[in-house]
Amino acid sequence: MCRKMLLVVLVFVISGLAFAQTPGAPAPSASELLRRIDENEIYATIEYEGEMIIEYQNRRYVKVMKAWARGDTHSFIEFTNSEDRGTKYLKRDGRLYVYSPDTEGVMLISGHMLKESMMGSDLSYEDTINNDSLSSRYNPVLSGTEVWNGRDCWALDLTAKKRTESYPKQKLWIDKETGDLLHYELFALSGAKLKDFTMIKVDVIGGRRFPVEYEMRDLLRKNSKTTFVMKNVILDKPIADSVFSQRNLER
Repeated sequence: MCRKMLLVVLVFVISGLAFAQTPGAPAPSASELLRRIDENEIYATIEYEGEMIIEYQNRRYVKVMKAWARGDTHSFIEFTNSEDRGTKYLKRDGRLYVYSPDTEGVMLISGHMLKESMMGSDLSYEDTINNDSLSSRYNPVLSGTEVWNGRDCWALDLTAKKRTESYPKQKLWIDKETGDLLHYELFALSGAKLKDFTMIKVDVIGGRRFPVEYEMRDLLRKNSKTTFVMKNVILDKPIADSVFSQRNLER
């Protein structure tokens, strides 16, 4: 998934699932599973407080933030921990901007910069800006049933429809009982595994099972992982347009 949610950090990249397999029902098709994932990533708005715990080469960094998002096109993050206080990110219509209090300037993150680490985490800027559904970007194949961390799962293999996709292949493990996306892995065209994401905790919010804690690893970084925790999550409450404005970014 990514997925979309994601960030706001998470909302820029990953979102909740709320479907389950009825006992005794026929196995869903690969396309149906992927469609359910896309549909359950849709929400009107989200607001939350978050922590990004970065462990890299035996050092530990904690980033604290407030975040807002509307659908998967508009997101705003403001970091509040002492080292990063005042750093802000705005995503609008596929473009990502950052405000630095050190320079008091706004920069569009584009080109080669998109592949760089976001705030020193295992997430790249490139991971945060793709707004299209998985169904529009990947061809799915249901490879069967596998066990992940003691849970029976549907295993879904994805192959990108376009060569320009950042991760040409993905593999997803979907809990057959709860519908939770427990784990997914991102691969290069060669088959080399680049990143993986593991769900740690789910809360029921607004009638849906929503992931509020997960771990991600960039496997090209030695001794590195990032844990993302969401608190005080509010779904589907109206958010003013001004939150996602350039003026708010520069304030």
